[in-house]
Amino acid sequence: MIDDVPVMEVWERLKADPASVLIDVRTRSEWAFVGLPDLASLGRRPVLVEWLTFPDNRLNAAFADELAEQLAGQGVDRGADLYFLCRSGGRSRQAAQVMAAAGFRNCHNVAEGFEGPLDAEKHRGTQSGWKAQGLPWVQG
Repeated sequence: MIDDVPVMEVWERLKADPASVLIDVRTRSEWAFVGLPDLASLGRRPVLVEWLTFPDNRLNAAFADELAEQLAGQGVDRGADLYFLCRSGGRSRQAAQVMAAAGFRNCHNVAEGFEGPLDAEKHRGTQSGWKAQGLPWVQG
């Protein structure tokens, strides 16, 4: 079962647990043009692996292998808390489910993602999500 964790709670958990990992599964274009969570104040960076590839928007068939390799390279234990982030919470939930099935025991979905849902003017990042909560981020 993958739980949805509010972004502010994710931030507090990342601060409290140096072994926890934030995994951003958005596309390269989103990282470059929308921005990235900034974990520099925690002495870390998010792990970046596309769930859907850019520009063709296809499922990254190598996602689980790529992520497992990056995590192993950083010495991340399969029992560490992994927080999966996308734009608004859909792709990240799928990614967390795949990694849980691959044997990572503590996978969590970041509720409302980096930008959250559309507002009345059809803009993201104004109501909820990482950016709207005022958490640190940088332009990619």
